[in-house]
Amino acid sequence: MKIERVIISGGGTGGHIFPALAIAGEIGNRFPDAEILFVGALGRMEMERVPAAGYKIIGLPVMGFPRKPGLKMLKFVTSLLKSNRLAKKIINEFNPQIAIGVGGFASGPLLRAAAKKQILTLIQEQNSYAGITNRLLGKKAGAICVAYDKMERYFPAEQIVFTGNPVRENLLKKIDDRKEALSFFGLKEEDKVVLVIGGSLGARSINNAMLKNVEVMAKSGVQFIWQTGSIYYCEITEKMKDATPDNLHIHEFLSRMDLAYAASGVVISRAGAGTISELCLVGKPSILVPSPNVAEDHQTKNAMALAEKNAAIMIPDHKIDEQLLPEAIRLINNPEECSRLSLEIKKLAKPDATRHIVDEAEKLLKR
Repeated sequence: MKIERVIISGGGTGGHIFPALAIAGEIGNRFPDAEILFVGALGRMEMERVPAAGYKIIGLPVMGFPRKPGLKMLKFVTSLLKSNRLAKKIINEFNPQIAIGVGGFASGPLLRAAAKKQILTLIQEQNSYAGITNRLLGKKAGAICVAYDKMERYFPAEQIVFTGNPVRENLLKKIDDRKEALSFFGLKEEDKVVLVIGGSLGARSINNAMLKNVEVMAKSGVQFIWQTGSIYYCEITEKMKDATPDNLHIHEFLSRMDLAYAASGVVISRAGAGTISELCLVGKPSILVPSPNVAEDHQTKNAMALAEKNAAIMIPDHKIDEQLLPEAIRLINNPEECSRLSLEIKKLAKPDATRHIVDEAEKLLKR
């Protein structure tokens, strides 16, 4: 049975949006006539990125659960009730065969509305620690596609399918010519390169650690490609306008992550599930700095899943000012350790994840 109408819901960060777009792309390749509707959260990144990719999106006025009681709690409840009503309206009007949730604020109201109308639902759980929303939604989901072992702690075992996480399509087209990547960034073949990324929006603590260690970088003999993120770029370039060493290359956003990975010998990154899946695919020696500001500390659990398999190095966020840059410089000058980390992280790659997820959607429709 072919897919004719599907809703994909979620977003909030690139880590949710890129997998959603990858799934939509695979559905479109298999079923060119399929109608694909995205549902996201108003004011979040998906409201710009999804239309830019050529898809229609409807926004819900949903927001994250407040960490402290107060006026924000009242706003949260009001926005959730409005989102529940709008999600029900969307389901009734679009009448999808299946609804796919990729995580993010909008997934909850949309998948709940779909389940209440007996519409098939599929959850793509990216993290090693499932959040409360997905755990509740998982009880009625037809399939739960996961990327980590031991997820039966959170979901019914019979509904779990180990698929891995989707990654950006251009990363599947391997860049074998490192010269091309180095040329793109104006670097030389003999250069040792560390890539520093904190997500599309940026990571304040990683950026601060970079600022505090400019002299360390300048004396290292290593080239640094630094994605600051859109939130922090102007502030950082202003601070660095008279003090940027020649081996530090500052970018707001790296549109060619395939080339950035190909050029680099070591990657410093947050531990979001999507980024980790990309690092596994490209096989890069990595230093992971879990964000302490995410629900249920799931990035630490993601990073630990790799560190326990000797597939990455993990440094806690509160230690990075002193440890991050010296450790990155030490690692890139240790080719044997880099080779070992690269070998182990490659073992965790799932290049066919997107295809397997759409396979599961098809299987649900055939039942």
